[in-house]
Amino acid sequence: MEQALRKLATEQSVNGIRLGQLVIPLPCSISTEAQARLRAALNNGIPANAAHVLPKPEDHAAKRALRLQADTAYRAALATQGSKNLADLRTVQVGTGTVHIAMPPNLVTNDAVYIDIHGGAFVFGGGEACRMAACAAASLHGARCDGVDYRMLPEYPYPAALDDCFAAYRHVLAGCDNRGVVIGGRSAGGNLALATVLRARGEGLPLPAALVFLSPEIDLTESGDSFQTNQGIDFNLPDPLMPPNLLYAAGADLTHPRLSPLFGTFSADFPPSFIQTGTRDLVLSNAVRLHRIQHEAGAPTELHVFEAMSPRRIRRLSRRPRALPRRRPLRGKRAGWRGVTPAFPKLMRYHVPLAPRHHPIAEPEQLCCWQGTLSPKGQT
Repeated sequence: MEQALRKLATEQSVNGIRLGQLVIPLPCSISTEAQARLRAALNNGIPANAAHVLPKPEDHAAKRALRLQADTAYRAALATQGSKNLADLRTVQVGTGTVHIAMPPNLVTNDAVYIDIHGGAFVFGGGEACRMAACAAASLHGARCDGVDYRMLPEYPYPAALDDCFAAYRHVLAGCDNRGVVIGGRSAGGNLALATVLRARGEGLPLPAALVFLSPEIDLTESGDSFQTNQGIDFNLPDPLMPPNLLYAAGADLTHPRLSPLFGTFSADFPPSFIQTGTRDLVLSNAVRLHRIQHEAGAPTELHVFEAMSPRRIRRLSRRPRALPRRRPLRGKRAGWRGVTPAFPKLMRYHVPLAPRHHPIAEPEQLCCWQGTLSPKGQT
């Protein structure tokens, strides 16, 4: 009994993530408050999310049950923003998909739209969570936000979600100049955002003014290095997402650019992109590779890698203005760019690169740069 109690006490005192016999300690390079948040996500050295094993592709019932659990957690997290979500909301049907249009009381202009594509491994994040996220984004940016509530797994594999996102983009273009449109997506939403723009370019539609990618799952083959090196230490995604990836593809080639848009073709006239990830992000490689590909193509791109963060933690920080450094006024060669700045004062200041410029990263260690997210004074 005494030996068992000693073992339990040792386990509970672990100040990091257990990987077999190895313990990856919580970093001392972030604030004590941030360390406390990360510690709270652990259960005896194991990320709490590791208890939720992704069902096999054919187990639809298990996926539906897990979706209910995840959506409940999403709603609870969004509800903590409380009074910040003051926005008028209306829901419209666009083709086979649903779009939640949020208009904030602090609306700056009627000529700009932020299209928000939610994440959740193509399985989670729709419904009420999508509506609440649209309201939160609209209130933050002072701009109209269209939350795309696309059809999800297991009922609707590819190309249902992409069709819905593409239809939503066409719907926005019907009433708004493309120079006032920004598309953003996190995780699977980043996949759909990039695939939507690649498809729009292929079909001759005007492209948006800018793109925002938060921990984008844009390579469904999961060929990147971080899918191995960060497996088990990502607080939000301890395990790879191959089961839902395979279910989403429904037998199609995972390397196709509309499934894995990282493998698409990029050029210098591609919209400026803001890419955000973290050093403990399972999809870190996706963000790094996208930034490198766009940079080599001559497309404006900006990469921010946050210390010790994984996707969910990054998104929380990104909603706070002090989470990102101040940016210079927008300057661009393409006509109409100057008109975007007043349309998205907060969005463009805190979420997209206002000055289309390159940020070449020559050495691997430079990828893990500190971006002033968590101050020594404990601001998180």
